[in-house]
Amino acid sequence: MAFHGVRFPLDVALGARGGPEWATEVVTLSSGAEERNSRWARSRRRYNAGYGIKTRAEMQAVLAFFEERRGRFHSFLWRDGLDHASGPGLPTDQVLGMGDGVRTAFQLVKRYGAAFDPYVRAITKPVVASVRVALDEVETGGFAVDGLTGVVTLDVPPEAGVAVTAGFEFDVPVRFDIDRLDIELTSFDAAQVPAIPLIEVLA
Repeated sequence: MAFHGVRFPLDVALGARGGPEWATEVVTLSSGAEERNSRWARSRRRYNAGYGIKTRAEMQAVLAFFEERRGRFHSFLWRDGLDHASGPGLPTDQVLGMGDGVRTAFQLVKRYGAAFDPYVRAITKPVVASVRVALDEVETGGFAVDGLTGVVTLDVPPEAGVAVTAGFEFDVPVRFDIDRLDIELTSFDAAQVPAIPLIEVLA
């Protein structure tokens, strides 16, 4: 298996459905009270690309993409139409960490929520050309980005107490969650697929 750095057809992806998933165990006690346990430390995203296919041409594009990925075997990039950016795209969108005078590598992250228990999501597949970085709110160009891990490496370690922030766009690494396509040709220029499930691949 391998990761293919190619994006699923965007016109189909924009018509798909899906979002994040958590695994929570809920036990109801005899008193009626509940005990809840979160089995996962990170959320995992699921999508259904079947909703985005409206024409025969789109179905043919998805068919070719599916065959090249060998079904569930190879992973690839998915553009989430709702959640694919750090914010407005400013270099101060997300805090990556604080300088200590030694450290140069910082993982791209996105925070969800603020008041109670913010969820910090590691971003591993950024759009490299979109990444902007700032040190104490001053934009810098002295950095490199690994497009396969989302790690930003600064040319010079920031001094102690300097906030490292970034703005960026990103994709989600996913794979097909089926090995078989069930295609129905509804007319000369239309095709329907009941479901094309995709699941996020976590490192």
